[in-house]
Amino acid sequence: MDFDSIIDPLKSDHGQIIFRWFHITAGVIWIVLLYFFNWVNSAFAPTMDGDTKKKVVPELMPRALFWFRWGAAWTWITGMILLITQYYIGDYLQNALRDDVDPTAASSWGLALAGLVVGFLIYDILSKQLSGKLWVNLIAWGAVVCAYGWYIDSALGFPARGVVIHCGSMFGTAMAANVWMRIWPAQKRIISAIKAGEAPDGADVAMAGLRSKHNTFMSVPLLLFMLGPGQAAITGVSQPWLFVAFIMLVGFLVTQRLYNVAAKVEGF
Repeated sequence: MDFDSIIDPLKSDHGQIIFRWFHITAGVIWIVLLYFFNWVNSAFAPTMDGDTKKKVVPELMPRALFWFRWGAAWTWITGMILLITQYYIGDYLQNALRDDVDPTAASSWGLALAGLVVGFLIYDILSKQLSGKLWVNLIAWGAVVCAYGWYIDSALGFPARGVVIHCGSMFGTAMAANVWMRIWPAQKRIISAIKAGEAPDGADVAMAGLRSKHNTFMSVPLLLFMLGPGQAAITGVSQPWLFVAFIMLVGFLVTQRLYNVAAKVEGF
């Protein structure tokens, strides 16, 4: 079996629609649970006494976190398949490059993909150094994403649609890595401690909560970056990285407003 016989079905219209369906479904599972943890469970959990937590948390959280982490994994995997088959294996990127860019720039696609991994490493460092400064952290991370968008726009000649999708992919990669490398390991330790009737490590609780909050802030602009780039209002922008910056700012402010609303919702 040669390479083309494997790749061609993925590039076909049928292959693309199947992966889009899978991608969106997995994303819905992931993001809905993310919002549940941040805007529902975060307010409910402190109302439980120790005995209730010992009974509820070991039964509820492993089940919820199973769908949460695998939703994140499959969202990222199918998203990367779509990204690679649309931009790097086929002719889309080469055909979509701006007229003022050397067509050989498309051969630098590896830099754009590598940027997704480097982006998470930078984000991880920023999050550790600025853990107590939420908005400074978000703005610094947003500046990194915008710089990445500016680079693949000006240096690599990616079209506006490609810039927006790649910036969204940088968010998505950081979010999925957060789930598997930071949130899930900490939550396993937290759940085990509560089940044993012990107090969880405060550092685990703080870190898992912060990374989950970061993911929530990233998710709101991410949804537009992933689902909206086909619209003419996006494909026609001349400075897509500025569009990315604007949407991030609006998305972050909307998310903060939703946190404020969630804090005021009460049970009966």
